Amino acid sequence: MIVVSAISQKGGVGKSSIARLVAREYAASGWAVRVADFDLKQMTTTEWGARRLAAGIEPAIEVQGYASVDKALQGAKAADMLVMDGRGFADKLSQDMARASNKVLLPTGLALDDLRPSVRLAHELVNAGVQARNLAFVLCRTGDSDKEIASARQYIEGAGYRCLEAPWPERTGYRDSHDQGKAGSEALHPSLRTKAEAVAKAVVDFIGED
Repeated sequence: MIVVSAISQKGGVGKSSIARLVAREYAASGWAVRVADFDLKQMTTTEWGARRLAAGIEPAIEVQGYASVDKALQGAKAADMLVMDGRGFADKLSQDMARASNKVLLPTGLALDDLRPSVRLAHELVNAGVQARNLAFVLCRTGDSDKEIASARQYIEGAGYRCLEAPWPERTGYRDSHDQGKAGSEALHPSLRTKAEAVAKAVVDFIGED
């Protein structure tokens, strides 16, 4: 089983969007995917999974809330992939998730208010025993400024970490998709699907590396 975590230092940077995208892409390829939602107060990804199930959207994706990594791993023993969606803040659980994962995705916005805590989180994970080569940043909720995107990528890479090439812009259509139980790559408009699929490909390529 492959284990992938989406972890962030703060909420609202696209962590759950990334987790849902990854789960959907692998499920669409025939993998048995389980998503572990660790935010037991908000349960937003669990509710997203329920909306998806109620709407009969295929592929089906099983989502369940968990309080510990050990229980999530136990519950996903029959799955091909476990996608762990962390809380809207970093804590010991975040380190447990990262250590149990083959790959760790760190979504971040472009502002220094997002980048600095995200890089600090990466440093903390490496200090906790996670290999830096298994971490990758994903630029999420971006605008259309190539200069700002390039600056954010330079900041991350200057700190010694990998930043995936495809940025994920902020669009109303993605929120509408999530409200319907869909992932970003299932958005109504083709242009939105294309952008989300580019992010998905970058993530899948990263996960597939040794």
